[in-house]
Amino acid sequence: MTTTLIEKPAKPTLRSRMKPNLETLPTLAAVAIFIGMVIYGEIAYGRIVQFSTISNLLINNAYLIILAVGLTFVILTGGIDLSVGAVIAISSLVGVMLANAGWNPLVVIVLMILIGSAFGVASGVLIQYFNVQPFIATLAMMFLARGLASILSTTPQRLEDDSVIRTLATEWKVFDGPKINDLVTTPNVLIAAAVVIVAFYLLHRTRFGRTVYAIGGSEQSALLMGLPVVRTKLMIYVISGTLAGLAAVVYTSKLGIAQNITGVGWELDAIAAVIIGGTLLTGGAGFVLGSVIGALVLGLMNVLITRDGSIPPEATTIITGGILLAFVLLQRFVVSRKRKT
Repeated sequence: MTTTLIEKPAKPTLRSRMKPNLETLPTLAAVAIFIGMVIYGEIAYGRIVQFSTISNLLINNAYLIILAVGLTFVILTGGIDLSVGAVIAISSLVGVMLANAGWNPLVVIVLMILIGSAFGVASGVLIQYFNVQPFIATLAMMFLARGLASILSTTPQRLEDDSVIRTLATEWKVFDGPKINDLVTTPNVLIAAAVVIVAFYLLHRTRFGRTVYAIGGSEQSALLMGLPVVRTKLMIYVISGTLAGLAAVVYTSKLGIAQNITGVGWELDAIAAVIIGGTLLTGGAGFVLGSVIGALVLGLMNVLITRDGSIPPEATTIITGGILLAFVLLQRFVVSRKRKT
């Protein structure tokens, strides 16, 4: 009797384990840019690496982080959602008007979130059951939401200062630093953190998340594997819309004002955050935590421009466009290298 020796696969070395793969390259680049911006800001302007800056960065960008998380689900499947900014407008207007009319604050918050869910369902149904392209379907929802918001009111609606909804923006001191350098947080920041944690779990620890990545890699292959593609694609737009409604709650509680032009261009900011964070536009690769980094990069960029004082606010869009172009080119490089391997 002859025995056949079966070779065991080579044990991965420490170097191979530490070596980043191509899919993580854009996310690592985003982290490097964020660290570079922090170092530059500290050297050029000072008082960047301190508790108050971190606190303000998280408090001011909590709504953008929530939006970026929702768009991450969509873009991972190769889709797009242009309606989230307009959904924030209609949701915040309805919320403020109902709250000022004496409705229960908890009911108002739930309704604001459900309005976003309803638009997400509409987008998902158009895309999945009527074969409408995601760009067109969500563009239609954007016009519908913005039009309904304009019908409701063309003047700013102010939330009463004693409204319970405003308490979501209440600052809690976590660490008492020297002078005004305190580490503070708000319920809104905790909400955004909870959204990130839940989204991370869904994408990396559940069958739903694996299906999302599979659809982005190849929807046809996902169907052949028997994965629930239809249900999953519908759910990602529901998630995106729901998180847009939640972002409306967070933003309204902080600012206390709602109007029909709220959220103009915010869908583009959220998409930029997702792309800068390393999620491929073609789908199939990306990370929720990367999208958070992308949102913080945009937020820190605004802080640095404000600190500089000599850069006009209009330059923000130019700089954002330049960073976005660089990351799109990096993604093209990653995709081309993946095809060769």
